[in-house]
Amino acid sequence: MESAINEPLQPHTKIKQAQRSKEKLSRTWPLHLMLLPAAIVTLIFAYVPMGGLVMAFQDFKPKDGIFGSEFIGLEHFRFMFEYPDSKEVIWNTLIISGLKIIFGLIVPFVFAILLNEIRKMLFKRVVQTLVYLPHFISWVILGAILTDMLGSKGIVNTTLNALGMETIPWLADGDWFRFTVVVSDIWQNFGFNTIVFLAALAGVNPSLYEAAEVDGANRWKQTVHITVPAMIPIAVVVGTLSLGNILNGGFDQIFNLYNSLVYDKGDIIDTFVYRTAILNGQYSFGTAVGLFKSVIGLILIVFAYRLAYKYAGYRIF
Repeated sequence: MESAINEPLQPHTKIKQAQRSKEKLSRTWPLHLMLLPAAIVTLIFAYVPMGGLVMAFQDFKPKDGIFGSEFIGLEHFRFMFEYPDSKEVIWNTLIISGLKIIFGLIVPFVFAILLNEIRKMLFKRVVQTLVYLPHFISWVILGAILTDMLGSKGIVNTTLNALGMETIPWLADGDWFRFTVVVSDIWQNFGFNTIVFLAALAGVNPSLYEAAEVDGANRWKQTVHITVPAMIPIAVVVGTLSLGNILNGGFDQIFNLYNSLVYDKGDIIDTFVYRTAILNGQYSFGTAVGLFKSVIGLILIVFAYRLAYKYAGYRIF
């Protein structure tokens, strides 16, 4: 029996496998063709620019170009760890991203549970639509709206003053800026992130609720013992995979909201690279900081996928 298992494939078997592969390709080639434009765009805008990473190891000067600039090794990386602003922006990025990940997981989790308890489908769909909409609004637009609303003469502070409260510097004080960034990011994305948890709840067998109700369990006990356990695996997956974005503080959002008054608490790696590399012309130093972030991000992504596979059985393929 063992020798039969270990026997090499017969020629006719190989021919059948080749025929099946050819038939499968004949059915799926339109799908491969549809992926071609996306693959070309990714190649041009994601892989080709990687050649510019060599600037991180050079004293790059635009007039000399990449091939003519002086090679200085790891000087920019050494300067990055000695530069006080670099440590500050890394710490700011970790704090802002960490808060976004934690509350960006808790809020959709709780909201999905509450939404799952609604029995009137029309009302449920209206609520879903309303909370999804902000996700599709650009931060260029949202930034302008928030800047106007949260200014010293904006509607929020005007209302607070009318109630006898002091004006709050939402976008002019570092601590309040972090609060504003985290809350506005959750407000924009929690409705869309709820889809993942609602999908998990859709797979729960209704008979479990019926059996629990027969046993005398009220809605709260059904939620605690059936709904929440069904959502835990997907919550573990979402939470662990979010670790890969711990160094992505959200450039679009920060760039459209921050100002020089909140650099000490609101400046993140991406905005720091933008200012140093693009505005100040320190291309090599900005590239070094960006490369450092990318390498750490890659390590975290690999680590996060291993955690997701170990604790939730999540696999890409």
